[in-house]
Amino acid sequence: MDEITLKALAKINLGLDVVRRREDGYHEVRMIMQTIHLYDLLEIQKIREPGIQIVSNLSFLPVNENNLVYKAARLLQEEFALTDGISVKLTKRIPVAAGMAGGSTDAAAMLYAMNQLYDLGLSRRELMKRGVQIGADVPYCLMRGTALAEGIGEKLTQLPPMIKCPVLIAKPSISVSTRFVYQNLKLDEQTNHPDIDALMKDIREKDFDGVCAHMGNVLESVTIPNYPVIAEIKQQMMRSGAKASMMSGSGPTVFGLFEDGETAKRALREMKRSGLAKQVYLTTIYNNRRK
Repeated sequence: MDEITLKALAKINLGLDVVRRREDGYHEVRMIMQTIHLYDLLEIQKIREPGIQIVSNLSFLPVNENNLVYKAARLLQEEFALTDGISVKLTKRIPVAAGMAGGSTDAAAMLYAMNQLYDLGLSRRELMKRGVQIGADVPYCLMRGTALAEGIGEKLTQLPPMIKCPVLIAKPSISVSTRFVYQNLKLDEQTNHPDIDALMKDIREKDFDGVCAHMGNVLESVTIPNYPVIAEIKQQMMRSGAKASMMSGSGPTVFGLFEDGETAKRALREMKRSGLAKQVYLTTIYNNRRK
């Protein structure tokens, strides 16, 4: 095999809680991660010229060692002394720096591709162990599906598949620094923590209303006061018929869950008309797991 084309799928957080701040400065989390059918496309092939060549449809995206795709390719090139070069055409559709693991899922796809192209024989678990060296979300992006993430996000427990439903994605034109959000997060007796255990129970019991009722993201306590447009997008989604709406990750992307496709399509049109979001997509829950 000399070339491969892969879809790198985005994620949302159905629940995100921060348990505590560790002495090393990292935060321990409990999150429910969910893959959605919004993806970047990676077209990857071996080339004779050594090195890693990346081209992208986004001119501002780094295509050197600062790109996680580059880091993933180099990781396996160095470990297995691979002499062929690699060429990558990266077509981005997942919003960048948006709390949807866009860079991490691209890196996960690159690890998977290298394993296939060079017949390295690594299991998914072995790829996940290497992925954590690139980023905390990379192992989950290799796993896919519905999962509980703990620790700094690298400790994963597969959960039963989430109920499939339409998902509306809306990213405003602002950027939110993950570092800023975590540095300004206050964890005390006033903190409103989402009930992650109840959310897992709802998922196991296929209780869509329960999932919508128990969704929560503790990081909204920082982002919404500083970026009110996030709350405006959530309110717009709820007015348009979403059963629940929440920020994904550290933001600024907001998603809404819908019971039926027609309501979701109408909400898509209304969100575009509102002018609140720069990027708007209608997609769905994705539960096919990579083997």
